[in-house]
Amino acid sequence: MKNSADLLTGINTTGTPHLGNYVGAIRPAIEASREENKSSFYFLADYHSLIKCHDPERIRRSVLEVAATWLAMGLDTDRSVFYRQTDIPEIPQLTWILSCMTSKGLMNRAHAYKAAMADNEAHGRKDLDKDISMGLFSYPVLMAADILMFNAKKVPVGSDQIQHLEMARDIAGRFNHTFGEHFVLPEALVDAETAVLEGLDGRKMSKSYNNTIPLFEPEKKLRKLIMKIKTNSLAPEEPKDPETCTLFAIYKAFATPSELKDMEKRYKEGIGWGTVKQELFEYLNELLREPRQRYNELIEAPGEIDIILQKGAERAREQAAPFLDKIRKAVGIQRL
Repeated sequence: MKNSADLLTGINTTGTPHLGNYVGAIRPAIEASREENKSSFYFLADYHSLIKCHDPERIRRSVLEVAATWLAMGLDTDRSVFYRQTDIPEIPQLTWILSCMTSKGLMNRAHAYKAAMADNEAHGRKDLDKDISMGLFSYPVLMAADILMFNAKKVPVGSDQIQHLEMARDIAGRFNHTFGEHFVLPEALVDAETAVLEGLDGRKMSKSYNNTIPLFEPEKKLRKLIMKIKTNSLAPEEPKDPETCTLFAIYKAFATPSELKDMEKRYKEGIGWGTVKQELFEYLNELLREPRQRYNELIEAPGEIDIILQKGAERAREQAAPFLDKIRKAVGIQRL
């Protein structure tokens, strides 16, 4: 099928990007954006952010920080299409059309909806739908529209999002069966090798746990956070197991093979936790020095980011507008 995206990724805009976000999603996507003869689409999912966040300033700030992060870390916006979801009016229109082809039973099975109902039940609430918005209930349809609008072939997702890709395939299949072949059935791209970083307390680095290390913290704050990372009580001279150490896992996500081999050796020979933390800080600080400067420049120049996003939206709409017109005609919506 013509005009299909080889790769499409959505980036949520409800917080400040941290080291875990970079290693797990940003870095592999940026690397993919530099591939020749590949059509890659990356968008800021600000409609999705409204589901859980009702703080306008937080959403505005997050859009700015997320966009600045991707650009500062080297996203190639000439080879890829980088845009804000809310700048594509065709997305909500397609969402409604797809909603009319989506059974409620399918949405009833969505993990997020079931989890919200289970939480109400656990708190003894008689109404299991209490405080569950239609946004949360039906957001898999919006996600399907994001993907199907550009007929994305591959969509990188975490294991918790595989179900939504399957739902997008179901919705596309039902539409194709009813109105003819219009949508590519997307495939989930799950990279088992992608590192999942632990945070300050040893749990998965997540905003939900408040244990993150923001990617572009100033030097002093970055050092302070790294010094807070939880370790065991082994003495400096005692051998240590690198495979069970949060510090080593973070270092491993950035270091070269030779650097990693050397650090592994020092762990087994005995190295003090203070030494490891200081060296990790110095390593990350140097690695992030130039991107941090570029990030800070972008944060102070939101107009520059807006220009980039608008150019991306124009490129995205060159495909979205005629494709939506085709979909509208397929379902019978057209001038008489």
